[in-house]
Amino acid sequence: MGSSQANKDIVVLNTIKQIRKQVKDLKSNNKTIGLVPTMGALHDGHASLIKKAVQECDEVIVSIFVNPTQFGPNEDLDKYPRQLKQDVEICKANGAGLVFTPSSNEIYPEDKHLTYVVPSEYYQSKLCGLTRKGHFNGVATIVLKLFNIVAPDQAFFGLKDAQQLIIIKKMCRDLDVPVKIVECPIVRDNDGLALSSRNAYLTQAERAKAITINKLLFKIQELYNNGLKNKEKILNTALKILDADIELEYLEFLNLDSFKETNLLEKNTLIAIAAKINNIRLIDNIVI
Repeated sequence: MGSSQANKDIVVLNTIKQIRKQVKDLKSNNKTIGLVPTMGALHDGHASLIKKAVQECDEVIVSIFVNPTQFGPNEDLDKYPRQLKQDVEICKANGAGLVFTPSSNEIYPEDKHLTYVVPSEYYQSKLCGLTRKGHFNGVATIVLKLFNIVAPDQAFFGLKDAQQLIIIKKMCRDLDVPVKIVECPIVRDNDGLALSSRNAYLTQAERAKAITINKLLFKIQELYNNGLKNKEKILNTALKILDADIELEYLEFLNLDSFKETNLLEKNTLIAIAAKINNIRLIDNIVI
């Protein structure tokens, strides 16, 4: 598996009918299929997902679809970066064999009175779900649609979107979706900033300020390693690192298994942050 895939031509398909035929042919030859769902504007973080999928599966399909149902009315759907030609090259270079790039009309032909997947309010009512109402309904709906269209054996998601990952795993358990969810670590730039398609919006000066987001997280890790476990005491020190121009949306400590908020830092604690700099929203996290 994997090593010879980067040398072959890549197939780009944009209809459900086409991709289902390809999958049927692959499965008739007993090929295992890995899916990497993306919204395009691919970077090294996505590349790491594709590489992992190539290691694990016989054939890798990357979906590129900027999903309108997960954007709120005042969010950046229209200006979300789109660079399909470049994205296909990245997919090919990292060993994917198929790219699925449907139009919005192909995915949502009946966009009125749409049937949504609605994850539990318990998982939605925290972190990003607090300010992005309905966001995870859109995420869960498109992911389940892609699973139904592609029928992959495994699907690969980055831990940067930790809440999304937890919600997708729960959806698969609750709805008996026969797809193995593979979580992949956050990929960071040399300066420590978590890779994100939205980083392209940052000016050099804004980026220098944005770096304090990951510095804050690493400071929390350092304080924990030095024996400090009380959330309030940790935040008193760590929050001083955040640049004054950064608007903090949330900084939460949650148990990764129960998804309960905790005031005591211990193993398996997710420390998740969302912050804005000049209206550019960035998220990051670490797991203790």
